[in-house]
Amino acid sequence: MSSMLYDEAKKREDALANFLKDIVKIPSLSSQEGDVVKFMAEAMKKMGYDEVVIDGMGNLLGRIGDGPRVIAFDGHCDTVDIGDRSLWTRDPYDVVIENGKLYGRGATDQKGGVASSIYGIAMLKELGMVPKELTIWVVASVQEEDCDGLCWQYIVQEGKLRPEVVVSTEPTSLQIYHGHRGRMEIEVSTVGRACHGSAPERGINAVYKMADIIKDIEKLNENLPPVEPLGKGTVTISHIRSTAPSLCAVADSCTIHLDRRLTIGENEETTVAELKALPSVQKAEAEIKVLEYSVPSWTGLVYPTKKYFPTWNIDEDTPQVTSAVTAFKDALSDEPVVSHWVFSTNGVSICGMFGIPVIGFGPGHEKFAHFPNEEIDVEHLTCAAAFYAGFALEYAKTTPPA
Repeated sequence: MSSMLYDEAKKREDALANFLKDIVKIPSLSSQEGDVVKFMAEAMKKMGYDEVVIDGMGNLLGRIGDGPRVIAFDGHCDTVDIGDRSLWTRDPYDVVIENGKLYGRGATDQKGGVASSIYGIAMLKELGMVPKELTIWVVASVQEEDCDGLCWQYIVQEGKLRPEVVVSTEPTSLQIYHGHRGRMEIEVSTVGRACHGSAPERGINAVYKMADIIKDIEKLNENLPPVEPLGKGTVTISHIRSTAPSLCAVADSCTIHLDRRLTIGENEETTVAELKALPSVQKAEAEIKVLEYSVPSWTGLVYPTKKYFPTWNIDEDTPQVTSAVTAFKDALSDEPVVSHWVFSTNGVSICGMFGIPVIGFGPGHEKFAHFPNEEIDVEHLTCAAAFYAGFALEYAKTTPPA
């Protein structure tokens, strides 16, 4: 593998890996990203970014170039927690590089993509190759793990940044992605009547009312049809709880939490309607509720949103995808794989809500996201940095959208 951009990125590989090592060492759970955002902001200034901004939500935005056409690279800098510490053979924040791999929480999901995009676009400026047509923003967004897309709802609606295209740097195993299923978080609740557990016939058990609903939801998941190109939607119960006056009483309420993944043609209205149509839901007179998110960001800003994250997909023959394919061939001297994500990204708002085309390309393998002993290949970082620079060069050649 050799090209001018790859060779230049290879020269910067040690610096890039050490930068990633530094930011992985800084814990940054959702709504607690302040320290890593401030660290990266100072690094971007030292790298020569023309403008570095931390917005009201706490997203970090760095600009290079001042052309009329605006593009952006996005990666979230928050991470999930470490989970069961006993499953880690290494300290999640005492980051090490061994045998070409960097280990630590957030290495793949998704500080690796953030680091590579910051370096890849800075490299363009250092080489004097920033296309005069472009203004390029590199974004390190916040709160994605808790509420994917919320950051870009704020950026587009409040920050007045609306790029022609956004490159998501979420992990793709160095493949080009152009869509994924949407998702919803839904609660289904039943109400009973409490009584003493010694005479349950005097009450109405809300858990028993929920039991038939659970069976119907399992059947619903099995019967959801596949739709190309994203496959079938899914629904699963991820949590169940009940209430009662005591552990010696009949349950007077029961609630289940649904993780609903949405394929092409499915949306909030169709999903709620299909749940309301279940015979068990109607018999139990159960309540269906789409949840909301209203947690303060690290700056203290609360920006409420419904937990409905739309499906999105752009066609392979769009200039965004074709530019990505050409950039891959030129920067990495190989043929790319073009596919879709399994999980969800900020694309749910960027493309799903606002219609801004998104393509995905990121270092690291999706399977290591949220995984103990999370790892990323250092070589992936180099390839991604070269690709990001190459995409900017290639996309600048396309015709501006009307």
